[in-house]
Amino acid sequence: MTKKTLLNFLLMLLMLVALAGCSGTIFADVPPPALNSEQIILATTTSTQDSGLLDYLLPIFQQQSGYIVKTIAVGTGKALKMAEDGNADVLLVHAPSAEKELMDNGNGSERFLIMYNDFVVVGPSDNPAGILDTNSVYESFQTINDTRSTFVSRGDDSGTHKKELEFWDEIDISPVGDWYLETGQGMAASLRIASEKNAYILTDRATYLANLDFLDLVIHIEGDNQLLNVYHVIVVNPEKWPQVNFEGAQAFAAFLISNDIQSLIGEFGIEQFGQPLFIPAADKINAELGLD
Repeated sequence: MTKKTLLNFLLMLLMLVALAGCSGTIFADVPPPALNSEQIILATTTSTQDSGLLDYLLPIFQQQSGYIVKTIAVGTGKALKMAEDGNADVLLVHAPSAEKELMDNGNGSERFLIMYNDFVVVGPSDNPAGILDTNSVYESFQTINDTRSTFVSRGDDSGTHKKELEFWDEIDISPVGDWYLETGQGMAASLRIASEKNAYILTDRATYLANLDFLDLVIHIEGDNQLLNVYHVIVVNPEKWPQVNFEGAQAFAAFLISNDIQSLIGEFGIEQFGQPLFIPAADKINAELGLD
């Protein structure tokens, strides 16, 4: 074999190796690397991220437990889908009816009540729809629809979006038109868009308060018992998804319902806003809050 032939052969061999690495087909039988037992994947609603609660709690959990938490903050619908597909270890979400369906389908092994706050309807200070603070949330939505006042929806299948759709459905309205804007984004981003558009929006109180410095929006409707916003932690079922980090997920759930962390949740926001952003609820049962 000449030197030139040998060189061509070596170049061809190198190209084949490179192609194999890119395509992933020649070495498809090689097993994936072992799961990192020190990492847990937390799929959670954007409100726990945007409010600053996770930045407050996760460093404590990681230091105490030794686990590293990879947080994926998405709408609750997407977080639940991650559990259905076995792509998360633990969830922190706020859509009770959808959560119950997840549990009934065997995708979750444990579910614990963690905390609650409330939803509020916020909008421009000049209140173009003429909403009264004595209105119920249903009446306020009806008025916004009747006046075609601009309303911003997250439109992302999040817990907040699910709650908003429940209100429209209750008054038999399917909101459509130029006045109804869907962002497909998280709560903080959607609030800023509502502020820019001089629009109304349904939001959790925690994210609203945490972003108040950037918003020109005021609270118009609050205190309606339909506006309760409840959060649960769900451990993904290892019998259905053996690859999940069940021990890590259980450790995180135990952390959230522990007395010390419940106290910290109850203190979060008081110094900055004069009120807690979340009310600890691990000592309550779902029935007390009108939940399944």
